[in-house]
Order: sequence, then C-alpha cells, then structure tokens
Amino acid sequence: MQLAGKCAIVTGGATGIGRAVCLWLAREGANVVVNYSKSENEAEETARDATAAGGTGVAFKADVADEAKVKEMVAFTHESFGRVDALVNNAGYTQFIDHRDLDKLTDELWDRIYAVNVKGAFYGIRAVAPIMQAQGSGHVVNISSVAGLTGGGSSVPYAASKAAMIALTKSMSAALGPEIRVNSVAPGLIYTRWTEGHPERNEEIRQGTAMQRLGTPDDIAGAVHYLICNGDWVTGQTIVIDGGRGVS
Repeated sequence: MQLAGKCAIVTGGATGIGRAVCLWLAREGANVVVNYSKSENEAEETARDATAAGGTGVAFKADVADEAKVKEMVAFTHESFGRVDALVNNAGYTQFIDHRDLDKLTDELWDRIYAVNVKGAFYGIRAVAPIMQAQGSGHVVNISSVAGLTGGGSSVPYAASKAAMIALTKSMSAALGPEIRVNSVAPGLIYTRWTEGHPERNEEIRQGTAMQRLGTPDDIAGAVHYLICNGDWVTGQTIVIDGGRGVS
C-alpha cells in the first residue's frame, strides 16, 4: 500500500470521478476526506466504501466556493489525521448551454462557475499549502477538462473556467515547488450522472473517439493515482485522458 498512513482530501468526492478517486486512494491505504456540498447520502456511502477498501473514509460537507468552509475542512482533516498529503480538486459546476446562446450566459452563471471551478480550487490549495510545506511534501491534482484546451464542453463559462484551472496548475506548481507538486488531469467525456441525460451528444462523441467508447470515472482515477503515487518528477502538467478524441 503506497499511501498507508497518508491522507487525501477529494472535493466533490461523493459521486462520479470523485468517488472513483476516493476508492482508488483508499485501496492504497489512504485516509480520505470525502467532500460534498449536497450529496450527503452518497458521500456517506463513499466514505463507508473507502473504509472497506482499506483506508479510513470520512464525509465532510463544504461548499468549496466558501473559503471559510474550505479552511474548516482542511483544519478538520489535519486535526483528525495529523497531516494532509494530497488534495484533489474535483468539485465542479456547469450548466448545459448552447455556445451560440450568449444571452443565457448571465453574470450569476459566470460567477457561480468560476467560484466553484477556479476560486474553489485555489482556496483549497491555499489552505493545504502551509501544512504540506511543513511536512516537506504534498500533491495537488486539479480535475480540469479537455474543454479548457478546446473551448468546447457544456458551456462557454465552463470551458473558460477549465482553461483557468490549467493556468492555475502551472502557476501554483512554480510557486509551491519543490515541496508541493501541482498537476491537472483533463478528462474527455466521462459517463456520469452529468452526462447520462444527453444520449445523442454522447453517441456523437463516442463515434469520434479513437477508443470508440466514453470514459469512465476509473479512467480518470487511475491517472490521479499515478500523479500522487508515482509522478515524482512531474509538476505543472496537464494530462489529457480523452480516449484519443483529440487525435481522431
């Protein structure tokens, strides 16, 4: 177990990619704080499953757009486990809006997407940085998106926020090295509850993907696991996991 005795915080950890990451890390022996904002039942289930997998799972409610709550979560983690070794910024928000429908892109929508996807990730990094620096090591993985590289995705603000997250990854890797490594994973279309209601779009993307299937949460969790456990000389990078759609 590569992460025995270590501790990770996974934001948006109750379902989908976040849940898969929690379970991958727990199978390596990590104690996992499963962050959620609304999905309490799912978060508690993921925490139980993480404990059964070999770590210790604990659910913690916090809206990552609220910096005070993020600080509270990090303090709870540090007090409970004595350390914070990894932060996975997976919590995200979007709405499906046609990119041509500019009038639907309200200030409220822009603000909420950026508050969760960009500022929320930064709040987490800023809160864990002193702890990781004092330990002499730590790992941050931001879950961005291929939308941040292509400009596509569910909405224009979402794509812009994910591009900002990729830039944040580069900035933070330079600012926090060498003690803390900061990387991001950019998934293509992953089949989760966010995407299951769009079968025609899903099929179109599947047909244009070299691997001829949509991604799964485990596809992304495997990349996160690599960056935390094995990527000792990798920082400031964005790993695209899209089944080859970008080259098809």
